[in-house]
Amino acid sequence: MIYRKTWNIRAIHILLGHTKIESTARYLGVDFENALLLAERGEI
Repeated sequence: MIYRKTWNIRAIHILLGHTKIESTARYLGVDFENALLLAERGEI
């Protein structure tokens, strides 16, 4: 729910304690390429 409201995959990454952002993206069912794009734009 947090991800859908904020689109902040980094926050979810920290909350879940994942070591890799790829794990968080997979857990959320988010395309990793999209997650990287958000990271590059500073949105995570």
